[in-house]
Amino acid sequence: MQYLSNAESDKAEMLKAIGVSSFDRLTASVPPGLKRFDWKIPQGISELELMRQMVELGRQNRHFHHFASYLGAGNYDHFIPGVVGQLAGRGEFLTAYTPYQGEASQGTLQSIYEYQSLVCELTAMDYSNASMYDGASSLAEAALLALRSSGRKKILLPATLHPEYRRVVQTYLSCLDAETVTVPMKEGVIDEAALGRLLDAGTAAVVVQHPNFFGLFEETRRVSSMAREAGALVIACVNPISLGILEPPGEYGADIAVGEGQPLGNPASFGGPHFGFFTVKAEFLRRIPGRIAGMALDKVGRRSFVLTLQAREQHIRREKATSNICTNHSLCALKGAIYLSLLGKKGIRKLALLNLKNAHDTHERLLQIPGVREFSKKPFFNEFALKVDRDPATLRKKLRENRILGPLALKEFYPEFPSAYLFAVTENRTPEDLARLAGALESS
Repeated sequence: MQYLSNAESDKAEMLKAIGVSSFDRLTASVPPGLKRFDWKIPQGISELELMRQMVELGRQNRHFHHFASYLGAGNYDHFIPGVVGQLAGRGEFLTAYTPYQGEASQGTLQSIYEYQSLVCELTAMDYSNASMYDGASSLAEAALLALRSSGRKKILLPATLHPEYRRVVQTYLSCLDAETVTVPMKEGVIDEAALGRLLDAGTAAVVVQHPNFFGLFEETRRVSSMAREAGALVIACVNPISLGILEPPGEYGADIAVGEGQPLGNPASFGGPHFGFFTVKAEFLRRIPGRIAGMALDKVGRRSFVLTLQAREQHIRREKATSNICTNHSLCALKGAIYLSLLGKKGIRKLALLNLKNAHDTHERLLQIPGVREFSKKPFFNEFALKVDRDPATLRKKLRENRILGPLALKEFYPEFPSAYLFAVTENRTPEDLARLAGALESS
């Protein structure tokens, strides 16, 4: 009783400190349906009975085991070999925390070092940090690095960049003396004429997502060349699976390359946790956010692993810190390293080609359906948009009946495309899935 009394007292003190009279006032902006969820659990129910109720409740979920997912937009349904979870789930990895004490954390530090090496090879960049929270925060940190390095104030964000990534970058920069400017699109890719007009002596960096939000290929070499002429940096945001067949950012002139690592051995998992990868060319090494694990020799000549750079504010950098990022998503990044090691160069190429083929087969089949029209004639990877002339409610109903998740309605992010949908097609999609998807569109 004393404990409860103290807890209530602490709660009252906290509410008073933030100037709110009650917890209900604090959560007034949260919709009522999200605050009250009645499970209708009878009093005195046993654990066995409770588990049965939970299982029945869980059966209402529409998940990847029973539904074919054509949802993507940065979070994809890829096959994850069993060995990834088996190795990453070992106790020494599963319980490991941030490795402050290098002498006691050699295995963890080595796994980070191997991860960094693999990501550098995949992207053809010089250095990688130990990972970040997700792709969006990686991009925002890249924008901050560009501002610090160039002394300029403007970041160009194309309209073809993931809309949520754009919002995260804008949030990060909102309290700084900096601006973000949107570069218009043309036929689903960057409008290069508009980009040329916006590039000037105040531009710190141009962001290019390749493949972009619509799955389309940008003209990365031309964009990089235009940025170079204006003295701006190039920030590439990439899908790691696509690098099995596409030119890596380090070869088309990117100064910084970032992205979402979820496709590398991590489940979609309701959107997280995932990890962001962050790579740079050598000249930006000491401006990189987060931390870097390095390899050294101890006093008797044995190989050892250390935290070579720690740029966070809680360490020696203090007010000179490049970022307030306080950790890395080590376990998720470890899954990425295991996944890349397992596939190797040939495997990642084969996987990328399979995604490419499945997506193009699906694109061709759906275009045969009356009322389904092309969104763009530009080449694409494993994601594409189509215009679908259907009643949205009827279409959703038919997709559910055929156990299909997605596609994503683009009007949520782009009101100018009210009838367009984004389809993601990975190696997990089968001819049977395609038949169900086509059937749903034809009957809606």
